[in-house]
Amino acid sequence: MRYFKAAAGAAAAMALVVVSPAAAGADDGKGHAPGGDVTTVVGGLDGPRQLSEYKGRRLIVAEADTGEVTWIDPRGGRSHTILSGLGNAQGVDYVRGLIYVAIGEFAGPPEAGEGLPSQQVVEATPGGEILRTWDLLQYELDNNPDGQQQFVDGEPFETLSNPFSVLAQPHRILVSDAGANAVLSIDRKTGEISTFFVPPVVTDVEGCAEAFNNPGTVGCDPVPTEITEGPDGKIYVGTLGAEVPGAARVYVLDQHGTQVGVIDGLTGVTGVAVDRKGTVYVSNVLEGAPMGEGPPPTDFDPSTVGELTRIERDGDRSTAQVTMPTGLEIEGGDLYASAWSIAGFLGIPSAGEIQRVGPGAFTTAAP
Repeated sequence: MRYFKAAAGAAAAMALVVVSPAAAGADDGKGHAPGGDVTTVVGGLDGPRQLSEYKGRRLIVAEADTGEVTWIDPRGGRSHTILSGLGNAQGVDYVRGLIYVAIGEFAGPPEAGEGLPSQQVVEATPGGEILRTWDLLQYELDNNPDGQQQFVDGEPFETLSNPFSVLAQPHRILVSDAGANAVLSIDRKTGEISTFFVPPVVTDVEGCAEAFNNPGTVGCDPVPTEITEGPDGKIYVGTLGAEVPGAARVYVLDQHGTQVGVIDGLTGVTGVAVDRKGTVYVSNVLEGAPMGEGPPPTDFDPSTVGELTRIERDGDRSTAQVTMPTGLEIEGGDLYASAWSIAGFLGIPSAGEIQRVGPGAFTTAAP
C-alpha cells in the first residue's frame, strides 16, 4: 500500500501520513523548486485540481482544500479568487460567460464540511453568483449507471458519488464522477442529467483479474478522473484504474459518448490534455510515492512524487517529473499542470502551484 492513498472512489484524497515542511526539506514552507524545463508561474494555491482555459489566454483552477476557484494569468504571474465557499472543489470549466464547478465528496471531518455543498455541480457567474446546482449523488441513487451494488447492510459500500472534473460545452456539461464510475451529461437548457459513458471494470491487467471489487463484481474499478475535449473534437476521459499499475486508461469518445479509441497501459491517471498535433499528456499524482505500511523513510522527499507522460500519435511515450500533478491544460501552445496538488494532505499548506512544462522536461522513456 502507498503512503498516499486515494479515498474510496476518489482520485486525490490521500492522507495516510503527514510530514512537516521541515521533514520535506522545506526551508520556505514548500520545499520545492522545479527543475529542468519546468517553471512555476503561480504559487500559494491550496489543493489545485482541474485546470481549464478561461477567457482566452487565462486559466482557472479549482482549489479543493479551500473550496475556491482562482483566475490565473500564466504569463504575468497574477492570480485572483473569483469563487469561494464551495467545499471540495475539484473540477472547473468555463463556457459562454458561466463557470461550472464539480464539487466532490467532502474529504475532511464531517463537522468541518457542515453547510458546504457536496457531490454537486454548480453553475456560477464570474462575479460569484450561484445560478443553479445539480445533485449528482441523488442521480447515482436513482439510476446507478455502473450497476454495482450500492449498499451493504444499509450502509454505502463505497463512495457513491465524487464529481472530479467537468467539460463545459455550449449545450451541455459533461462530468466525470469518480465515485459513480460514470461520465454524466447535464443539458444546459433543461438541466436534465443523463448518463453519457460508463467505462468498464478492468480485468485484463495483473492485479485486477481476480481482485475483489464490489459484492458480485471482480476487477478494478475504472474511476473516471479528468475529462477534456481535444482539438479533433473527440472527448478524452482519464481513469484512475484503482491505482493498479497498468490499469488506468484514457478513453477516446465521439460526441455521442461512443468509444472510438483507448490508450492503455497507464497508471493512476489524474489529468489529461491533448495538443493540436494529437499528442496526449496524462498526469499521475502518485508516481514514485513510497510503498509499504508505517511512516515514510527518513529521507523521503515529497517533491519527487508525481509524473507526466507524453504519448505521441505513433504511440511513443516519454515522461517528465512534476511534483504531485493533477490538472493539465494546453493554452497558447504551452502545457500547464497543477502541481503539489495534494501537499495539504502532507501538512504543507498553500504549497500548490501552476507550472509550465516545456518539451525539454520529457527526457525519460516510459517503460
